[in-house]
Amino acid sequence: MTSTTHEDLTLLAEQRSQLDAQGKRTAQAYCLAVLDHISAKIRAACPEAVYVTFAFYSTRTLDLHAVLGAQTSPLGTCPELWNNREGTQEHPLDYIAYDIESDVQTALAPYISPAWASVHRNSAAEGNSWLLELPPVDRVARVAELVRERHPEATAVVVDGRSAGGRIIEVLEGVDDNGMQVRAPRPKWTPACDTALTRLLGQVFALPALADRHLMPLPPTA
Repeated sequence: MTSTTHEDLTLLAEQRSQLDAQGKRTAQAYCLAVLDHISAKIRAACPEAVYVTFAFYSTRTLDLHAVLGAQTSPLGTCPELWNNREGTQEHPLDYIAYDIESDVQTALAPYISPAWASVHRNSAAEGNSWLLELPPVDRVARVAELVRERHPEATAVVVDGRSAGGRIIEVLEGVDDNGMQVRAPRPKWTPACDTALTRLLGQVFALPALADRHLMPLPPTA
């Protein structure tokens, strides 16, 4: 009988670590895929939908409350488009209420789910009430839109994938008269915009199909 050597243990530990990391990435991608799937169903039934509200419990379960539209003014509230607790209305979302509750719960079940970046307390309600902002139909297009609001000439961004998911550290704005890349190392957007961009890019990193299509490593510097 051959005993396990130190080298064997080291190799197995490395393999376990790699499998754990891969499992984490797969779980995160699955959470976002579930969220995207139910968001598409919600929008198909209610195109004006922007938020889902719910109560969330320590058991990692939730009660679905309502679907809300966009805030009409900075001081206004989000209009309620559908209420799951009234049970007296006829609305297309009635037919997928269970799917919404189940899929949102699945998307938020792991502590490591990137979907949590889109959740915040519902300030318009008291107690255990949370808002989940539905992801944009095209995350990369939304990133480009937000970046070009402050940097109209932007052609690309440099992203630190290790920092809070995907923080933009430079904006590339074409080339100058000498053919040199124009860099804006201090982006001009607001903290709220920075938070939104970081959240969206973190989700791009977490979705393999999007990451492979839109992200590329920077060449090593000399």
